[in-house]
Amino acid sequence: MNGKRLRLARKNAGFTQAKLAEALFVSQSLITAWESGARDPGSEMIARLADVLHVATGWLLGAEEGTGDPQSVRIPVYDTIRAGIPAEAVDDVIDWEEIPKAWTTGGKEYFAVRLRGDSMYPEYLDRDVVIFRRSECCETGDDCAVRINGDDATFKRVRLLDSGMVLQPLNPAYSPLMYTADQVRDLPVEIIGVEVELRRRKRR
Repeated sequence: MNGKRLRLARKNAGFTQAKLAEALFVSQSLITAWESGARDPGSEMIARLADVLHVATGWLLGAEEGTGDPQSVRIPVYDTIRAGIPAEAVDDVIDWEEIPKAWTTGGKEYFAVRLRGDSMYPEYLDRDVVIFRRSECCETGDDCAVRINGDDATFKRVRLLDSGMVLQPLNPAYSPLMYTADQVRDLPVEIIGVEVELRRRKRR
């Protein structure tokens, strides 16, 4: 079994090693051994792990495919667009999410971001996963991933004006980011994705 994937799945599901051990009626030291690769659980235990952590057994074993459901596809989750101060827009994939295959008809593409920060509170919380449809345009009121100045990106509610664009945080503790039409063109300020779904895991 892939110990790194087990550790990632455990953390994503909100389990400590102690809590996972309790759920499986095993010792915490055994969980540690599985994650380090020192020991390998049998097939029955791998199936139980997959069920508890809501992942595919094949993925835990190191396979590249997701659940194997032909009606779904996997998309990458990034850890780069913060729900606060703009952050560097390109980083490594930290996880995967599955979306209905039907969403991708017509060549539509999707990506996901694990949010950091609280500027979009209370609708979005720190560590929420947001699914975006790749798009270079949006409508007023859409919540979007926006690239600024070619390198930075942020997540805000967009207001389109004849005079430019406003990137509006939902948390009143933050000020809106306002750009003139010239700034939108010259910086540039670019829509890179429109939010289509929020995924929130239970906090333990």
